[in-house]
Amino acid sequence: MAIKITVVATKGGVGKTTLTANLGGLLADLGQRVLIVDADVQPTLSSYYPLQFRADGGLSDLITSGSTANVISRTTIDRLDIVVSDDPEGRLQNWLLYTPDGRPRLKHVLLSTLDNVYDVILIDTQGAIGPLQDTAVLAADLILSPIPPEILSAREFARGTLEMINRLQPMARLGTPVGPLRGLIYRQDRTLDARRIAQELRAESFAPSRGTITILNTAVPATVAYREAATQRVPVHRWEPHRSGATPSAAHTMLALVDELFPHLEAPRLTERFVGDVPDIGASLASGQG
Repeated sequence: MAIKITVVATKGGVGKTTLTANLGGLLADLGQRVLIVDADVQPTLSSYYPLQFRADGGLSDLITSGSTANVISRTTIDRLDIVVSDDPEGRLQNWLLYTPDGRPRLKHVLLSTLDNVYDVILIDTQGAIGPLQDTAVLAADLILSPIPPEILSAREFARGTLEMINRLQPMARLGTPVGPLRGLIYRQDRTLDARRIAQELRAESFAPSRGTITILNTAVPATVAYREAATQRVPVHRWEPHRSGATPSAAHTMLALVDELFPHLEAPRLTERFVGDVPDIGASLASGQG
């Protein structure tokens, strides 16, 4: 069965799409069959990587028809497919709201059609509460929330994201329990304030949800590599496999994240061999060889 992870936050601009794209690209390069799903009306993930094949349909067809025919597009990255966002006017929101089984629908569709096709399914979401975000959260085995270590984002995580999780808990009666939530410190700079906020988040018990919410040990640093890789439309681990200095490279950071989320892949054992095999695209372009 595929492991399904929804990347969510109730505050926009915190890095959900970049995280989804880079996690999907790395897992595919590690040999996993990966599907990324763009569940945001603003289709940023849909254009993150070049497409080798563009299906006629996308997320709307997948949810409303329950069929995978003509909704799976292929990226230029081996083993990485995508269901694109195809609802710029937001009509799917109303369909989910007024359909009796709307919110649990995506979970049941994925279980019945794609569970044996992929190893991992990653779902990107919009930064606003609503039926589309709800259906993406309820489809997940695990929820991943990027949290920039600045006070407003930390407060929104503690308020909005946790309120959303608690609001959806009764859906368990319909066979769609809310999965555990993992918070990821994202774009952490080297200031004392950022380190203090990260420490406070990790120390917080998040009562009454103790046991279902964890702040991961991995932290994604605030480095330019992630923005540069997005500009070049390549996974960040390919863009920056190595880095000098105290800050870990993007490849090592993303491998550490994979190790926490997917311990069965034994990412640490893959690190030295895998990173050594990845061409340093960023360095090649900087030197004029790319």
